[in-house]
Amino acid sequence: MLLLWPLITVGLWRQLPPARALIWTMLGAYLLLPPLPTSFDFPLLPPFNKNTIPNVTALLLCVVLLPQRTPLVPQSLAARCLLAVFIFSPIFTVLNNPEPLIFGGEGLPGLKVTDALALCINQAILLGGFLLSRPLLNSINAQRDLLVALVIGALFYTLPILIEVRLSPQINTWVYGFFQHVFSQTIRAGGFRPLVFLEHGIWVAFFIMTALVAAFILWRSEPLAKRTRYIWAVVLFSVLLILCKTLGPVIFVVFLIPAIILLPNRTQIRIAAVLAFFAILYPALKSADLVPTNTLLSLAQKVSGERAYSLQFRFENEDLLAVRAREKPLFGWGSWGRNHLHDPVTGSISTVSDGQWIITFGVFGIVGFLGEFGLLALPLFLLWRETRHLPKGAVSPYIGPLSLLLAVNLIDLIPNATLTPMTWLLSGALLGHAELLRRGRTLKPLDIYGATPDTPARTLI
Repeated sequence: MLLLWPLITVGLWRQLPPARALIWTMLGAYLLLPPLPTSFDFPLLPPFNKNTIPNVTALLLCVVLLPQRTPLVPQSLAARCLLAVFIFSPIFTVLNNPEPLIFGGEGLPGLKVTDALALCINQAILLGGFLLSRPLLNSINAQRDLLVALVIGALFYTLPILIEVRLSPQINTWVYGFFQHVFSQTIRAGGFRPLVFLEHGIWVAFFIMTALVAAFILWRSEPLAKRTRYIWAVVLFSVLLILCKTLGPVIFVVFLIPAIILLPNRTQIRIAAVLAFFAILYPALKSADLVPTNTLLSLAQKVSGERAYSLQFRFENEDLLAVRAREKPLFGWGSWGRNHLHDPVTGSISTVSDGQWIITFGVFGIVGFLGEFGLLALPLFLLWRETRHLPKGAVSPYIGPLSLLLAVNLIDLIPNATLTPMTWLLSGALLGHAELLRRGRTLKPLDIYGATPDTPARTLI
């Protein structure tokens, strides 16, 4: 399937407009390809898996089908700086970690120049969707296409989710021959949490939550004659979200739906920017002991003892990993599990890293954290700046809700590692729209290429 996906991507880009081809290249791979750690691991190169193969293929096809017409580098100076930090800070991480780590006579080797090359290439590849969505998904039509694709993807996942809720997560085993996680973590509330082809039940629940909100946005914005289909999708996805048995996405829906209903577009963008600012400040707040962990544990205990134990486990490991990360605060410990605590006798890893923030902080340090989270959050800050003085109706009606979706994803990166290709795709689309507002004009998705939104990429050669 990993080998087949580039061929499928070629078909998508030859038959669909570039914006839709990009969306389905990323979303299709995320939903259908075998989950990590399945990959091709070549020497001196990063692993090629479901997160990297679609990015590489889309970038190559964009160069081939749209030669010299796709501006990949952001216009914003801040975005360019954060882009450079995200891609090249691993060089300093490697230079700062030449020493091996010894545990009981064995251990982990020090990092080498080849590791710096592989890490920088991997960082650049991971940004493929972000770089392409900025010019391709910056308009109202493209944003609607993204929302529709999320709804269609969730409809495709409906039957597999229902099967796994009833029979336990088995579909990945049936199709790809292996189980992708720890089975005990799929058992909850007397039933099962579905996984389908994703890494964890949390990922499935978060995707269904995103699709539910997307269906609600479309129901609110579509003509009256087309609304019925989306309200049925909202009902269906609400049921699926409950069956996923994951509390966080349910809380996000309870927050997002009223915000979309009651608040104007620009207020939604402001709230999204505030949430993103909190996500960036979280390491500092955690270090200063300003995060009310005891209060959060008490609230979780009122929901269930199981969820309280899960949250406490995350906090305890987060604290241990944060202490480890502060030993090399600027550029982190690098890859190969060096950011973890290890048993001094056996060398086995004795900590668990759940949140994306602590993973990035431990591996790449505070510089890498600011590069990653800053790049994801920057579109929200730019949209806040650009929409302050615009008249009503001058901004895409989808931008406020999409900004909130990106913001809650950033918040979810504190307890979970739900940084997916769709996160980068959404962030790039919002950055592109912010740049359009900065220039004071509104473009169709492909106006910059001299084409219409419905022009297939192959006709632009």
